[in-house]
Amino acid sequence: MNSVELSLFSHRLAAICEEMGAVLKRSAISPNIRDREDFSCALFTAQGELISQAAHIPVHLGSMAFAMVDVVGHFRWRQDDVVLFNDPFLGGTHLPDITVVTPVYIAGRLAAFAAARAHHADIGGASPGSMGVETRLEDEGLVLSPRYWFKAGVENPELEQLFYEYVRAPDERMGDLSAQRAACLLGAQRLAELGIVQLETRFASLIEVSEQYGRTAIASIPDGEYSFEDRLEGDGIEDDGPDSGSLVIHVRIHVKGKSVVVDFDGTSCQSKGPVNCPMAVTAASVFYVFRCLMPAYTPQTAAIFHSISIKAAEGCLVHAKAGAPVAAGNVETSQRIVDVMLGALSKAIPDRIPAAAQGTMNNVIFGGNDCRNERGSDDAWVYYETLAGGMGGHADGAGLSAVQCHMTNTKNSSIEVLEMHYPLRVRHYTVRKNSGGDGLFKGGDGLIREWEVLEDCHLSLLTERRNTVPYGLAGGQPGQSGSNRLCRNGRWEELPAKGSWQLKAGDIIRIETPGGGGFGVAQGTASVHIDSD
Repeated sequence: MNSVELSLFSHRLAAICEEMGAVLKRSAISPNIRDREDFSCALFTAQGELISQAAHIPVHLGSMAFAMVDVVGHFRWRQDDVVLFNDPFLGGTHLPDITVVTPVYIAGRLAAFAAARAHHADIGGASPGSMGVETRLEDEGLVLSPRYWFKAGVENPELEQLFYEYVRAPDERMGDLSAQRAACLLGAQRLAELGIVQLETRFASLIEVSEQYGRTAIASIPDGEYSFEDRLEGDGIEDDGPDSGSLVIHVRIHVKGKSVVVDFDGTSCQSKGPVNCPMAVTAASVFYVFRCLMPAYTPQTAAIFHSISIKAAEGCLVHAKAGAPVAAGNVETSQRIVDVMLGALSKAIPDRIPAAAQGTMNNVIFGGNDCRNERGSDDAWVYYETLAGGMGGHADGAGLSAVQCHMTNTKNSSIEVLEMHYPLRVRHYTVRKNSGGDGLFKGGDGLIREWEVLEDCHLSLLTERRNTVPYGLAGGQPGQSGSNRLCRNGRWEELPAKGSWQLKAGDIIRIETPGGGGFGVAQGTASVHIDSD
């Protein structure tokens, strides 16, 4: 294949993934998937290697690229099979993210796989939304190891029974799963239209070329060893509050020629609370950073990461052992891994690396009408939102304000949709002015969102950067930290970064998200050197 043909083929695969996403969005029931677009779609070779993806959620796609080879090896695939899973230690990220996979058969031969991963508003567990501060994986919700949903086109009724027994609002969950299956079937149909011979030969060419892109990107980084460390503010159980910070993430990046080793030696042991990362999430965070150093037109295959090796001791915070709680690892710890990766690389290629973004997804989960023996009741509701914040300034300009950064790429819930579906009222929603760090190029500002609760309900928060600040680079100032506040009977109180509470009708929750760090020294300002080591 010549370069033009290969580029057209790569873009055609990406278009299939985008079309899969459009089907999923328009078929889903829950606002989290339909409106916030908290999902990702991708295509894989017959061996389970990522061959194309849409520009959806980085933490979803990178983790699928890391884990799908093992998942597809579990089964003897047949036409019309559908497999799903959410186990973070068997191909997943955290339990609300459920992945649906279908094989693509062309002329009777297994040619590829189509997959769709989506964040479900609830998957059971002790807390509505399945993202409370728990100490065991099984307390976070229903754990689904890779299993058949449809086997040769015949549905497994036990799976639906599990959802109706353990999961809140199961009709909504099953509807969203059906939308994921529809997206995968569309992907399989589009691939089948290309023909088996064309797929096999062009997959091989695309993998070969994309690996070259990956190695070229690594080669653009000067040889050397670059380190950085940062801290999480706590796990919500043993390490939280103003003086927290013992959960260290340390990285040392060894660059030599066209290969790189990312070593997390020196990182804290896994925690009791839910900030642990399965290795798939850590890999997704590392892959994301290096993908950002590649040209935008780089084909989205797993081969671009072949030159990257990751070392992390089993049992540490970024390579937790099976059974550890991980709800916040996917959404919060992944962001801090990106922070330390970028901090280390800023010492090698300072003009290409931005200051720290907000460093959190600001997870807010409301849930109501929850009763342990009535989880299948139709009146149960769960609202999940991640909030945007400031992006870090960089050598080419100021950071953007009120945007999702790094490992998430979702939209916000519009006020109209939110108030139509849930007993909540949005009282305030605006950019948090001057929360970005000063510098030659300022960090972006965070935002402020305020909800009034219209009926008694449950609240969970998983947030970061409430006591620490997003760092600046090249003399830039750090961004402001965020805050979580509760108003009850006219009195405001500060809430910790992580936790769960019972709310009463009339309570007000106010979240202020962090700003991004500044880049460079502003005129007339003294330089401040920031070095984590």
